[in-house]
Amino acid sequence: MRFLEEIDKDIWKLKADSNVYLLNLNEPIVIDTGRRQNNELLTKFLDKVRPLSEIKTVIFTHLHYDHIGNFDLFPNASFYASEAEIASFEKSPKAAILDEDMAKKFKIRLEPIQDFNDLVFILTPGHTLGSICLYLKSRKILFSGDTLFENKKFGRTDLPTSSPKKMKISLMKLINFDFKILCPGHDY
Repeated sequence: MRFLEEIDKDIWKLKADSNVYLLNLNEPIVIDTGRRQNNELLTKFLDKVRPLSEIKTVIFTHLHYDHIGNFDLFPNASFYASEAEIASFEKSPKAAILDEDMAKKFKIRLEPIQDFNDLVFILTPGHTLGSICLYLKSRKILFSGDTLFENKKFGRTDLPTSSPKKMKISLMKLINFDFKILCPGHDY
């Protein structure tokens, strides 16, 4: 199995049970950090593209354990999530992360997400109340986290901070984006 794939010039996907994306642009950005069990994959493969110590920006599409598990591999990064996701975490870390041990380890400062030049965030509640997608306008690439998957599948809405009603609205919102490449959180 090929774990690392360049999906567009300087846009890398680390394929595991939960995908990690590295945008090796002017300022390198990582989107989600995958499951804890895959930390060796991240260090082995992503480090070949860009040393992990050079990553200054990590963006979480949401805070479930399978998307934040390797946060500590990026010692020089600032970490971003939506305000709603940060609020969910502050209210109940275990409900936001879905794993008690990871909730105890996840002791980082989270900043509210902002647009990063050409990378625009889209609030897409449903899978969690603070889920986001990211749209790289110039390349028409949508990083959809667990909101939207291939074959028109979408993320679960039966979890502690999910909202089935909001998921429908979020999916309708994504119709307005002219994306050519879909980069989901999982390859289901």
